[in-house]
Amino acid sequence: MAAIIYILAFVGGFSIMSLELLGGRVLAPYFGSSIYVWGSIITVFMLSLSVGYLLGGRLSLHQPTLGRFALIFLGAAICLYPLVYFSEDIMVWIFERVVDPRYGSLLASGVLFIVPTVIMGMISPYSVRMLVKTTDQSGHVAGILYFVSTLGSSLGTLATSFYLILWFEINTILTLLTCGLLAMAALAGIASRFGPTLPRSQHAAPLADAAEEAA
Repeated sequence: MAAIIYILAFVGGFSIMSLELLGGRVLAPYFGSSIYVWGSIITVFMLSLSVGYLLGGRLSLHQPTLGRFALIFLGAAICLYPLVYFSEDIMVWIFERVVDPRYGSLLASGVLFIVPTVIMGMISPYSVRMLVKTTDQSGHVAGILYFVSTLGSSLGTLATSFYLILWFEINTILTLLTCGLLAMAALAGIASRFGPTLPRSQHAAPLADAAEEAA
């Protein structure tokens, strides 16, 4: 099961950075590619990821399973794919109403990318909880997980900027990312049916039970 979770974390990191780079290309025809545009994109992605980390951590407290993990990838795919059809219309609508490229690009980035990025941000903390069996090993597990996720982000950055953006249109790449997320949802779903059941953390379980009783 650990190998599957590492694969899920890797693909999640890959998808996040690939989408962030594509965001610059999506906004460029309307707002250019100035420092304002990239500042808006980076701000939206960082804020979205921070919210995703928070939500993923809270969600992981409630009996995490691979089946529920699959739903995160499914949700990310469902929220990402509409960009293929509606991103241009949204960009035109915002461009016609917000003259300042700073605020126009910030608004456009928020509308287009907040929801899928928040959902993908939930992957890393959920992955950590899936792998942690005792609190003694939590730091080690988190370190490995974030290494794998960041490695995926690095390769996503290189693959998208060096190759994918040259070989395919933006909508094609978005479709490929969606398919990748759906494939991970299927992988997690299949593993949840035929894989071993996730054991509860030896130290975290009593703490969680105590928290539930206090509530």
